[in-house]
Amino acid sequence: MNENIKILTIQDISCYGQCSITVALPLISAFGIETAVLPSAVLSTHTSGFSEYTVRDLTDDLPDIRKHWEKEGIFFDAIYTGFIGSIKQLDYIKDIIDSRLKPGGLVFVDPAMADLGEFYNGFDQEFADKMGELCKLGDYILPNTTEACYLLHKPWKREFTKDEILEMANELSEFTKRHVVLKGDTHKDNQLGMVVLDKKESSGEFVYNKKIDYVSHGTGDVFSSIFVGSIMSGKSAAAAAKIAGEFTKKAIEKTIVDPEHTYGVKFEQVIPELYDLLNKF
Repeated sequence: MNENIKILTIQDISCYGQCSITVALPLISAFGIETAVLPSAVLSTHTSGFSEYTVRDLTDDLPDIRKHWEKEGIFFDAIYTGFIGSIKQLDYIKDIIDSRLKPGGLVFVDPAMADLGEFYNGFDQEFADKMGELCKLGDYILPNTTEACYLLHKPWKREFTKDEILEMANELSEFTKRHVVLKGDTHKDNQLGMVVLDKKESSGEFVYNKKIDYVSHGTGDVFSSIFVGSIMSGKSAAAAAKIAGEFTKKAIEKTIVDPEHTYGVKFEQVIPELYDLLNKF
């Protein structure tokens, strides 16, 4: 089904800790999709729960990698961006999208920069505004409510009504070529949801999963990677969101029984269930 598809994912490598490329590479590959990687940085661990981690910034390597790919005639059917380390990298990534994406190829932007009302360490509003420019190249953008608020220059709050979520998604449609997947709808008791909006149809569909009272690094990367793989396997945006949400929930359920596993979720144990989810939705 996915024999000839090639995807490039651009984000950091955390050598230890389940996030970014170490999540995206195995999960997208599990769909039978060839997955190339372009690391934005190499970290000894991810940044949540660890101290004194090392960081190797690879910003200056990106242009030379692009030039080599141009020389070799390497192109991609889709480009998926996650955690990006600097404003300068965002400009380089735009060049890579312009030159290495096949005609008609898809761009997925997960604007990974904030959560729970705060920027991640090292990010600010200037970065968010520049990220908004990258989002406008995306066929799909996948922000959480905090990232959405920074993109829109809105105040964040812990609870949004269903109407507020839908209004925010409609405003975010100005930041994408077509689809918005806005994560973090909590207005339903014991359920965590998102709205999937197609700007060409001016309508949004709400998708919900059982809410689990557990916070972990990397769940957004799991969701986005499964979403990308599902879209490239021919699923609609709403179906892809359902598959990604259910997969992420199952990964959390596999993890909460192990109190020592605090650095990510056990997504590997859910991969055998992926094909059942693809058939279900």
